[in-house]
Amino acid sequence: MMFGLGMQAQAIFDGIEKLCSKRDELNRQIQQEEEEKGRLQHDIHVLNEKLRRVNESLARRHSVRADFDHTIGETEGAFMKILESCQTLLSVIKKEAGNLGKATEPGRKDH
Repeated sequence: MMFGLGMQAQAIFDGIEKLCSKRDELNRQIQQEEEEKGRLQHDIHVLNEKLRRVNESLARRHSVRADFDHTIGETEGAFMKILESCQTLLSVIKKEAGNLGKATEPGRKDH
């Protein structure tokens, strides 16, 4: 009986050794994945920070563009009014020049 008990004990010991070996391998895999997880979390943090900065920059640029659009619109409107005034002024000048030309013709008597 002693011999059988020793063999059983050895079989149990061998089984425990295999389980420990598998657990050690699993621990190595867990450690590797934990390190990868840490690297990925760091990368995510870095990318989120970059994204935040880009979003802030875009918001500023959109605001500046809106200011440009507003200024351009106002300037174009003012320019159109200036053009209309110039056309009106030219019409008045032509009309007055014509009237003055008639008034200065020789032999014309308005009195």
